[in-house]
Amino acid sequence: MKLLTRWGILALAVWVATALVPGITVNGGAWKFLWVALLFGLINSVLGSILKVLALPAVLLTLGLFAFVINAAMLMLTARWSSALDVKNFWSALLASLVISLVSSVLNKTLVKPRYK
Repeated sequence: MKLLTRWGILALAVWVATALVPGITVNGGAWKFLWVALLFGLINSVLGSILKVLALPAVLLTLGLFAFVINAAMLMLTARWSSALDVKNFWSALLASLVISLVSSVLNKTLVKPRYK
């Protein structure tokens, strides 16, 4: 159940990013947002994790800010692999990755209950 909640939160975060950031669009309805969230989550968890480990020195030197660049690259890769997501340029992807990270972090902290207290 927690996985489905996090998936819905990521889809909502993608929707907020498309509403706020010019240059990011999802073609379709709610099912397309869920599809983009699923694909982005898979790409970011597999390839993003590998890239963050490989780029650990850059992440440490920038105090974690380079992780947003990696997230933006993963968002652009998601747009390349999905016909539902359109990303105009890297700066739109970077701003959208900031919005997605912020919204999903806040909603995960408020809606997803920890397993143990």
